[in-house]
Amino acid sequence: MDPVSGDFAYNYLRNRELGNRPQLGTNDRFMNGLYKSFARCEWWDHFASLKNAAPGGIFNLEFSPDGSLLVAACEKRSILMFDPLSRKLLHSVDNAHYDCVNCVRFLDSRVFATCSDDSTVALWDARNLKTRIRTLYGHSNWVKNIEFSQNDGLLVTSGFDGSIYTWDINSYTENGFLYNRVFHTNGLMRTRLNPDASKMIICTTGGYLILIHNLDLRTLAQDLAGFKPNMYRLMQLSRTTIPVAANFTHLFSKRRKKNRIEFLTDFPDGDDAEVVSSLQVHPQGWCALSRNISNDENSEWTCVHDIQDLEYPTVDDRPSPENSGGEESDTEMGILSEFIKELCFSADGRLICSPFGYGIRLLAFSPECSELSSCVPENGAVRLHQVAINMCHEDIVVSTKFSPRHCLLVSGCLTGRIVWHQPQL
Repeated sequence: MDPVSGDFAYNYLRNRELGNRPQLGTNDRFMNGLYKSFARCEWWDHFASLKNAAPGGIFNLEFSPDGSLLVAACEKRSILMFDPLSRKLLHSVDNAHYDCVNCVRFLDSRVFATCSDDSTVALWDARNLKTRIRTLYGHSNWVKNIEFSQNDGLLVTSGFDGSIYTWDINSYTENGFLYNRVFHTNGLMRTRLNPDASKMIICTTGGYLILIHNLDLRTLAQDLAGFKPNMYRLMQLSRTTIPVAANFTHLFSKRRKKNRIEFLTDFPDGDDAEVVSSLQVHPQGWCALSRNISNDENSEWTCVHDIQDLEYPTVDDRPSPENSGGEESDTEMGILSEFIKELCFSADGRLICSPFGYGIRLLAFSPECSELSSCVPENGAVRLHQVAINMCHEDIVVSTKFSPRHCLLVSGCLTGRIVWHQPQL
């Protein structure tokens, strides 16, 4: 019997109406059936409205926190705003930047930020897109992603100049916003914060991730001054003491109260990770999701990394060469690996959407689409479970995003087409 039809669906809805506690496994069974039925339901491209210039590739997709707006960052310098439920284009801003728009991040239900290969970050008000609110200058190379720490009121940006900047958007002065470079490393690709901004995760071109526990953005620059992750990683791999790097071993001590460093190198057997190009964090902050290109550039891997604080029995505080907290992984052939492909979690954290050639692939932690907390592998990494494949585009898919409020998924490809996916019951 289909898990979301017939008697099961009736009983599920009836018990929910009555407020009865669901039986063990009922929610998993329902979500499994729902996610397996995801299919393309609508699409948009610029040919649908000849008033709009061709946007080029859809490099990033972002929903507003309440799910009422969808904004696309486009290759040819534009941003597009949609009503995600009616799938209608509400606004388009041509020449929003002077180069490719790479990322969109909502700060609240109406204000969002964009960043670009023109080395700037722009603030916008969704109610009036005729002009930007502010432009943030500071980066010296392509700006690739934006995060926002609600607790600190700080915008966090990172780019291919290797720098991570924080911007105090509540303290505008004659000279612009107050900003600070809090970290720098060669080969930086993406930076993410977990939901409560207590951790920062950084992926690199060196085949490892940097995890900063007990994050304090106000003192990060001071605490990590002079630290060179690539040199420290080289010392770990060579098992030879490099005095300049060894001076920073205290940053890895589990006794540190804030800004403690950990390297994540827990990639599965067969994955000789080199460029870790894409990064996302679980909605509950339980794990990080990465996509990497293998050293031979013939395959791309989707991996899940444990980022929770665990107590390990240790003899001393010297960090081991590698972290062994890996969870799940999956692989595919490397297609146009020069393009960064953005993967995502569903709002409940049960499902992963990963670009897959001319379509998308839905992956889960278990065949039943269980929550991660109920199916953590006991020993080593295991394969993610494929829920569905949907070949729905005419070119390589480079961006995906689940709605935070509705059972809705969107994907974008290099020709500028955006596809909506919903359960077909």
